[in-house]
Amino acid sequence: MRIKPLDERVLVRTLEEEEKKVGGIIIPDTAKEKPQIGEVIAMGNDREPKEEEKKKWKKFSKLVKVGDRLIYAKYGGTEVEVEGEKLLILDRSDIHGVVVD
Repeated sequence: MRIKPLDERVLVRTLEEEEKKVGGIIIPDTAKEKPQIGEVIAMGNDREPKEEEKKKWKKFSKLVKVGDRLIYAKYGGTEVEVEGEKLLILDRSDIHGVVVD
């Protein structure tokens, strides 16, 4: 199954952080925080800016592209499961930044 997000939304695969062990203590999955970094695997389309936004508006496709790693809101987005893989659909407003290496 393929998913194409609508409007200014992106489909993101969450990136799990490396498990850190301090002094041999293993933290259970239920106590770990939800990851906030993910990789864009599909994008929706740009929308036309409202009249008052036109001066400062940047097209979504100029800011984010497939393959980018994003930092997003901790509880943002909608979780979906596609072929056994958990993915997130994020709105433009849920995205806080793009990770630049």
